[in-house]
Amino acid sequence: MNAMSEAGFEVRSEARGPHWVAWVTRPGENAPYQSVLLVGATQEEAEARAREWAARTAAQAGRGASS
Repeated sequence: MNAMSEAGFEVRSEARGPHWVAWVTRPGENAPYQSVLLVGATQEEAEARAREWAARTAAQAGRGASS
């Protein structure tokens, strides 16, 4: 699944065994941004975690933080 998220990221997710994983990508890219996968019991939970992570990452980048 693809959906636009915070700060121009796209959220993607897929079922992996008994849980879901979600990650964010930059538009036009396929790999998880910064190699981060977020796990949830449901698709909605995993995607919510990915959106929250994208928002935090964008806010840190806006402040010039590194990591």
